[in-house]
Amino acid sequence: MKTYIMEKKDFPDFIKLLQSRGKLFGPIKQKSKYSFEEIKDASELDFDYQRTVIGIKKFLTPPKYKTMTFDKEGTEDIFDGDETNIVMGVHPCDIHSVKILDRLFLANIKDPYYAKKRENLIIIGHSCLPDDNCLCHTTGTDMVEDGFDLFLTDLGEYYLVWVGSDQGLSITIAAGNLLSEKIDQENIRDYVSWQQKRASMFKEGMPAFKYMADIMNLNYDSPIWDQFGEKCLSCGTCSLVCPTCNCFNVDDVILMNAEEGYRERQLDSCTLPHYSVVAGEHDFRPNRTARLKLYYTHKLMDYIGRWGQPGCVGCGRCVTYCPVDINVVTVSNALFGEVCETKEVCE
Repeated sequence: MKTYIMEKKDFPDFIKLLQSRGKLFGPIKQKSKYSFEEIKDASELDFDYQRTVIGIKKFLTPPKYKTMTFDKEGTEDIFDGDETNIVMGVHPCDIHSVKILDRLFLANIKDPYYAKKRENLIIIGHSCLPDDNCLCHTTGTDMVEDGFDLFLTDLGEYYLVWVGSDQGLSITIAAGNLLSEKIDQENIRDYVSWQQKRASMFKEGMPAFKYMADIMNLNYDSPIWDQFGEKCLSCGTCSLVCPTCNCFNVDDVILMNAEEGYRERQLDSCTLPHYSVVAGEHDFRPNRTARLKLYYTHKLMDYIGRWGQPGCVGCGRCVTYCPVDINVVTVSNALFGEVCETKEVCE
């Protein structure tokens, strides 16, 4: 992996270079929250954040978009995403979420709509410092070695710029004198010191996370699920903010003339009522407990069976935004606490 140094004074010129290659987005503070929005000037960027409300998935699986138009003559697919989108300031956990989405949408059966957007997305990562809700150290997603085009590590007066793709290398070549390959021992010491500082800031939020798939499987009928089901509002906030949630529904909309229409794809959530309704109005999961159990067993158990890792990247969004304190921490710790109480195995 090729690495460069970029002085902070050259950062505005680097932003102009990126803008010449596509539409640039980055973290912007809006009241008390952060969001990835289009950037006109480097001064708008605010890297002092732990998480945006919605992750980078909004560029790959938008909340709602048209996939097809149709009329009496036939159909025509709609593939958005011809324009290059460059998203900078992306944290390691969100980069890991894109890697998970790539497996889901590109591995076995290729989703052409996702593929088009992914092909034209440039990801520029940025280092971060955790708050109490960050869990990426537990989930093993606090560091990233691939899945990005460039990654910037902030070391005070300068950035270490890591190259992760051919597209990223192309940008560094175009940057010319903005970047330097002269990395010495002092730079390495700065980097190691920063990593040690960052590691010391993480809290242990899920002590039994590495056992969670087995614990969930063995505790599938635990009364704890009913307790969480009674609290759950079925509002869908957890799915909306989760960077790996990707369930969607498809609607065919017929226009007033009854001769033409369009097909629309929109994000959905397994925690919402009627999500599991099938033909004949049969509902496989009519109550909140069943839907909540599906959500967490899918994310923390089924993903591991399919992909070798959980569907949680430790971003802390569910911890931050669930209004009734149902999240990966409270669910995991409650199930582990059940084991401790009944088996007396935890000291």
